[in-house]
Amino acid sequence: MSERFIEVPYRMLPGETLDALLETFVTRQGYDTTDTGEGMRGWVTELKRQLERGELLIAHDLRTETTEVMTLAQWRGFGRDLADDEEEG
Repeated sequence: MSERFIEVPYRMLPGETLDALLETFVTRQGYDTTDTGEGMRGWVTELKRQLERGELLIAHDLRTETTEVMTLAQWRGFGRDLADDEEEG
């Protein structure tokens, strides 16, 4: 079960793919796209900053073959540590 999710470094994704994932995350989380003054683009820009700071990550579910944006808390909720911490195993 612990091998179900793998972290995908966001820098490895093509820009269009990353933007689509972030837009889906914004929609699913119910963010108000009028908050930023730039609509969806403003949220995508903010989420990219959060990825850079390590507050969000992208995880691929090997069971369902889906890729999701997750908060660090969600990732840890699945019993996972960041990839840097898993190298020892």
